[in-house]
Amino acid sequence: MRMINLLLPLVKSSQQTLYAKLSHVPVLAEETIEIMNVRSASIVMDMTFGGGGHSRKILETSNSVKVIAVDRDPVAYLKAKELAKEFPGRVQPILGKYSELRDLLHKEVQPGNVDCILFDCGSSSMQYDDPDRGFSISKDGPLDMRMDGDRIPGQLTAADVLANGEESDLAKIFKIYGEEKYAKKIARNIIESRYLLQRLRTTKEFASLVANSIGYDTRSDKLDRPTHSATKCFQALRIFVNNELNELDFGLHLAYKYLRRGGRVVALTFHSLEDRIVKRHFLGIDMDEPINQGIGQKMKNAQKVYSKDELESYYEKKWSVLFKEIITPSDEEVRINPRSRSVKLRCALKIE
Repeated sequence: MRMINLLLPLVKSSQQTLYAKLSHVPVLAEETIEIMNVRSASIVMDMTFGGGGHSRKILETSNSVKVIAVDRDPVAYLKAKELAKEFPGRVQPILGKYSELRDLLHKEVQPGNVDCILFDCGSSSMQYDDPDRGFSISKDGPLDMRMDGDRIPGQLTAADVLANGEESDLAKIFKIYGEEKYAKKIARNIIESRYLLQRLRTTKEFASLVANSIGYDTRSDKLDRPTHSATKCFQALRIFVNNELNELDFGLHLAYKYLRRGGRVVALTFHSLEDRIVKRHFLGIDMDEPINQGIGQKMKNAQKVYSKDELESYYEKKWSVLFKEIITPSDEEVRINPRSRSVKLRCALKIE
């Protein structure tokens, strides 16, 4: 995308004072602990520590397990350090996104030594609960959406993307990452707002523009509750700003490297884009190849002579899916924690 690479000023934030107050309710907690077989594990890697709900549950389930708590969010990192004080010698906090972990993990654990790895994809409750982070539609605040906060100088905020993105690029973001059917119209109105010198700086301003673009198209969630018309655009913008899908793809490759043989990876996804990436990894399907392509179709180039390694790679499996049916939350859990309504749990074992 052609954008001005602005050096962002440090924004005053209440992150460090709020981190202890923000709560996090882990979804499918009991199911996750049972499937991960935590009681038999020595090292568990929580790749999205967030509010620490899953990590705490893991530590309370087994007195001998060690948790490597990974998160790209500085607020989550502070919470992980607090949990490390509560469970001395059993929690190792690491601040970084998946693409940075190669340089960080070698100090803590060797490849092939981790028993379980957990991915709780998407954004955390504490990010939505803090208006200054700019993730929530219902809470007005600066249009930020950076999961990394201020730790990476020059990283674009959501407001920067809207202020500098080309119309076609913005439409693609909303269409691909948000599956928004009015993507082109919304992108056009964003460009027109620039001509009127109306820069979109807050979540309320952006949500209002999307609502006015869509008009009277009423929408509802999986619980048949009315949802804001800008929900899909907020999701799309958040995914783009944080490069979430590429990071998840990289993280799953990293998980295979660090898991021991027979180790388990559990992934909790909240929308189809995340779930598609996890599913393709577990089934051994490349991101750019049709999901139902057979061996004959993969080797359809009659002019090419395939080497032994290439032939073996077509039949090679890295993962064994633990169960065919995805696990979803019970009606009772959804009632207690509505944010769990769209979660899907998948699990696979590492094989060689």
